[in-house]
Amino acid sequence: MIFDRVRVKNVILTPEEWVRQHFINYLVTEKKYPQERIANEVTVSLKNTSHRCDTVVYNQYLEPIVIIEYKAPSVPVTREVFEQITRYNICLHVGLLIVTNGLEHYCCRIHEDGSTYSYLKEIPEYGEIVRP
Repeated sequence: MIFDRVRVKNVILTPEEWVRQHFINYLVTEKKYPQERIANEVTVSLKNTSHRCDTVVYNQYLEPIVIIEYKAPSVPVTREVFEQITRYNICLHVGLLIVTNGLEHYCCRIHEDGSTYSYLKEIPEYGEIVRP
């Protein structure tokens, strides 16, 4: 078991959960993401089926701005993984998508038109992605 600081409870320590806990710690301590604006296991409905986003980050108005998908370190980050997170974004309309397996991290910014995106060289700090 491991303590999830976001859900404020102990959860089973799977390889994917190990990645989640370390990545959230990185976001909070290094990238200044407010812990209270991070939610794990967020349910979204898509075509009458429920899915769970691994992590969603919200702005000061509690609007979703980032979706994060975690995979175990043994799972490569592939196009299929990105397709999964883009499906979630049909519901949430965030501006930033992040996929990580703990070894490789990919971050892309969704452009204003909603249909194009660009990969970023690094994950931005929280203050760089929220609008005052």
